[in-house]
Amino acid sequence: MAVYTHIDRHQLEAFLAGFDLGQLLAFEGIREGVENTNYRLETTRGRFVLTLYEKRVDPKDLPFFLGLMEHLAGRGIPCPLPVRDRAGRMIHTLAGRPAALVTFLEGRSPRRITPEHCRELGRGLARLHRAGRDFPRKRRNALAVESWRALLTPLLPRADEVEAGLSEELVREIEALEASWPRDLPAGVIHADLFPDNALFEGHRLSGIIDFYFACNDLLAYDLAICLNAWCFEGEREFNITKARALLAGYRQVRPLEPREVMMLPVLARGAAVRFLLTRLHDWLHRVEGALVRPKDPMEYVRKLRFHRGIGRPQAYGLEAAA
Repeated sequence: MAVYTHIDRHQLEAFLAGFDLGQLLAFEGIREGVENTNYRLETTRGRFVLTLYEKRVDPKDLPFFLGLMEHLAGRGIPCPLPVRDRAGRMIHTLAGRPAALVTFLEGRSPRRITPEHCRELGRGLARLHRAGRDFPRKRRNALAVESWRALLTPLLPRADEVEAGLSEELVREIEALEASWPRDLPAGVIHADLFPDNALFEGHRLSGIIDFYFACNDLLAYDLAICLNAWCFEGEREFNITKARALLAGYRQVRPLEPREVMMLPVLARGAAVRFLLTRLHDWLHRVEGALVRPKDPMEYVRKLRFHRGIGRPQAYGLEAAA
């Protein structure tokens, strides 16, 4: 459940009085999501989503996140458009939390991912990368390769509770990635968290990309590697090359990959697996009894990491057929 901060109708009507959105008809909490509190609203002017930002989002980053959504929406990317109030503001305060109102997007996250979903997702990601090229704001990736050692260090005493030998394996892996991580690939604005629950579809058409609260500046091909991990495995173990081929082909239809991006894809995919493994490991080892949100098993990304480590050539991801 993603409603951590509760608001009542009186509070919401007072908040909406600053906008030209008509009268409030209905509202309800949105259970999906983990990081923030979300409400779905309906007014006489349409449907919207209200987000109250909880502790993990730094209010100083909100101009980047909301400005990026406004920028991308203005260039035809199907993402939420922040709604400005009568004074032109996008960032507000409600119930003691920073808050923002954005447009509601139609569609659903896919329950059964098909190669057609992956192809369309690849096209959408490449369009996002192109549309973000002239976005003027910058945000450092706080979860980039330079941060992984510091994330791992406090977890080392307990990592072997998840699997024997995991702590040593992760130390070696991060050392290897620090030494081999590319620094000279095309970079720009990336989503950095484009999992299936952050993509909306109507049929096989991508109707929305949501949840930009990890967006930052980093390597574009790293964003693609995150999607390989998130979209192209069956369960936690079996890599689906048909889905990977479709994802990469869709991406390259819009933005061709440079040869060095192709060559470094196995390293980037390992790094993407480590990034999500570490945050899942933290949440797993710091579970709160009785919490409504159940932490995700870090072993899923341990298995994905081991798969990518065994890749000898980038063609194993289906790149030959995608060219």
